[in-house]
Amino acid sequence: MLTSLSIRDFVLVRALDLEPEAGFTALTGETGAGKSIMMSALAFALGGRGGQDLIRAGAGAAEVVAAFDIPADHPARALAAESGVEDDASLPMVFRRSVKRGGAARAFLNDRPVGARFAAQLGQLIADIHSQHEGLGLLDQSRHRSLLDAWARADDVLAEVARAWEALRTATAARLALEAETARVSSERTWLAHALDDLDNLDPQEAEAARLALDRATMQAGERVAEALEGASHSLSKANIENALANAARAASRALSAPALCGDGADSELARRMRGACEALERALIEAREARAALDLAAAACEFSPAALEAAESRLFALRAAARKHNVDADGLAALRDRLRAQLEGIEQADTRLAQAAAAEAGAQHAYRAAAEKLTARRQAAARKLAKAVGEELEPLKLGKAKFRISVTPRSEPGPSGCDDVAFEVETNPGAGFGPLARIASGGETARFALAVSVCLAGASTAPTLVFDEADMGVGGAVAAAIGERLARLGQTRQVLAITHSPQVAAAASRQLRVSKAISEGRTVTSIEPLDRKARREEIARMLAGASVTREARAAAGRLLAGA
Repeated sequence: MLTSLSIRDFVLVRALDLEPEAGFTALTGETGAGKSIMMSALAFALGGRGGQDLIRAGAGAAEVVAAFDIPADHPARALAAESGVEDDASLPMVFRRSVKRGGAARAFLNDRPVGARFAAQLGQLIADIHSQHEGLGLLDQSRHRSLLDAWARADDVLAEVARAWEALRTATAARLALEAETARVSSERTWLAHALDDLDNLDPQEAEAARLALDRATMQAGERVAEALEGASHSLSKANIENALANAARAASRALSAPALCGDGADSELARRMRGACEALERALIEAREARAALDLAAAACEFSPAALEAAESRLFALRAAARKHNVDADGLAALRDRLRAQLEGIEQADTRLAQAAAAEAGAQHAYRAAAEKLTARRQAAARKLAKAVGEELEPLKLGKAKFRISVTPRSEPGPSGCDDVAFEVETNPGAGFGPLARIASGGETARFALAVSVCLAGASTAPTLVFDEADMGVGGAVAAAIGERLARLGQTRQVLAITHSPQVAAAASRQLRVSKAISEGRTVTSIEPLDRKARREEIARMLAGASVTREARAAAGRLLAGA
């Protein structure tokens, strides 16, 4: 609820600080004292009209600060968080609006700059202001659907519709994406088929180009290597190293068996050295023979066919030509063929996938339509009941000839909130036709219609503060008493502020504030003061009697207060 309202240099108000309480508070005072100025100031703080004419004469700027104590789970808190505005749920939500002379109005929420439109969005969730000039509540048709849904307790069906809508959006997006992809790749079908035929005929293998390049290099170098091997083998043969080594080994063996080395001299130093020489010669002979064999094997490996070299070169040329054509590495042709085959298979299966996507979308559409129809039925039933309840409130408010209805009509575009537009409409005179409340009703009628609807919506509206400006205009007696009774009833569940000229309405309030104006320093200023019970009786007596308060007026005021 509204916990404080601070007004500075606003129209006739130089400085005014108000701390409203819970329940129903009546604001009274002489005509022209500035009662409606406070309501205009509150509307200004909540994103309403802001112009240079709001600045008090002689002042450089006007400013209004309104603080609201609202629950942590209130929709206004959630909207502030979604919009990135820092908000501590344990503290009041503070709206501040100012306008400087020669400048534009600026809005702040919790001392953070915000747009006036955003401030108005939040304000509509926090306070409903009903007057001849301001309408942040029931006059805004965009709120009618949410008000009806809240009254109908339709949260469960709304959640079902929202889920079905999201599922439908997902299914539609999937179908559209598949259609776009199919259209794009279908134009490539002929090219893909031709390219795949060429690659199938070529039949590239993984890492084949690298292997062929190595084989070709080996074959190209084979002739030179063979000549070098043949030269080495010839040198071995010409040097007759094997025969020389064999002869030397035999001669050393004979020398080792000489008489001087036999017998007692077998372990002599000479004998040991001779045996070492023989063993070395035998090893050299073995190595020489192995070298000859290795040369022969290497020479055999160098033998190749010119036809094999030509085939390798042709194959490598074909692979590299295909790689240039497809702008890939030659060793990537095998992977490319796999990708092209997968794309072609995907195109050939596109019709099946597209049919499946269309079927899924149709199913989601059916589910959404069923949920939306359920919500429409809930709304239509609630609209009839709410319209009947409001109609029963009109007669006591001197609106007996008027009619109220809630139209639930198909909207042009469905959405997460269903397929309906909702509008509160009135007919103030028989045969005049129904229309929007703001266009059809006069100022006083608008406030009384708003009162009737607010009484019926009391348990559904999220706004903790209701403001009524002269809902009793043009009525008196029993009608004024009926208005006061309904405002008091609203005050049991909401904070209600009502500007009134009716003593019956003022007496029904749980608290009364008197607004007055005076001349200070040559300028008219407005002030406000809370009234105790004695002061209330005097003020209500003035409202009954006029300028001259009589004993009878005071007695009547006492009876009104006693009846409240």
